Amino acid sequence: MKKVLITGMSGLIGGLLKNKLEKIGGYELTALNRSFIKGVTNFQADISNIENIKPAFKNQDIVVHLSAYLEDDEWEGNLNTNIIGTYNVFEAARLNGVKRIIFASSGNTIRGFSDIEPYKSIAEGRYNDVPELYKKITHEQVRPQKIYGAAKVWGEALARHFSDTFDISILCLRIGAVRAQNKPINTHELSTYLSHNDVTDALHKCIEAPKDLKYDVLFALSNNKWSYRDLNHTKEAIGFEPSDSADNYTNH
Repeated sequence: MKKVLITGMSGLIGGLLKNKLEKIGGYELTALNRSFIKGVTNFQADISNIENIKPAFKNQDIVVHLSAYLEDDEWEGNLNTNIIGTYNVFEAARLNGVKRIIFASSGNTIRGFSDIEPYKSIAEGRYNDVPELYKKITHEQVRPQKIYGAAKVWGEALARHFSDTFDISILCLRIGAVRAQNKPINTHELSTYLSHNDVTDALHKCIEAPKDLKYDVLFALSNNKWSYRDLNHTKEAIGFEPSDSADNYTNH
C-alpha cells in the first residue's frame, strides 16, 4: 500500500483523484484540508502554518499538492497559500522523508502567450487566422498571466531547488481547464480543456512515474484539436495519452 497525502482533497480535482485512487486500489489516502473529508485519514489545518501541517506528512510516501488559492490577482491569498503554503508543503515533506511530490502547477504559467499571435487567434476562436504551421508552447517556456500564474512559476522553481538540493522527486503538472461541468465553458477552453478522466489519469501516472524521474514540468490537457501546448514531452516522460477531447463541444 502506497501512502498518499493529498492537500486540497475537498476541491474538484482532489475529490476526483480520491475516487480514482480508491477505485484502482493499493493506496492508503490521507487528506490535508481545512474541512473534513469522509472515508480517509484527516489532518485539518491551513498550509500557511507549517507547524500545524507537519504531522500530516509523517510516514507518507507521496504528496499530491492540489491545495491552491485561485483568485488570479489577489495578492494576500496568493502569498499565503500559493507561495508560503507551497513552501511549507515542500519543507514538511522534506523533513518527513517523503520521496515524491506532485505539484499542481497550472497552464497560467504560460497563459500570457494567449495575448500574442498566433495563440491569441486560437484563444479567441479565430481559427481561420491561425497559420497551418506554428510552434506549440513547450514545458520549458514561461509567460505567466497574473499573480496566480506567477506564483505557480515560483512553485515550479522552488520544486527545482528542492529536488536538486534534497534529492526529492518533484513533478510539476501544468493542469489545463478542469470544470465541474466536465466540458469547456468558453472559447479559450476549447484549446485548454482537461477532462475529469484525463486529469486523474495524468496525476496517477505522475504518482507511478519511474523513481529516477527526479524533476519535470509536464502539461496536462485533453486531446484538443486547437491545443497550443505541446503534450509530446508529457507522453514521453510519464506515458500520458489523453482519452477525451474538447472537439466534442465544437463544430470547428
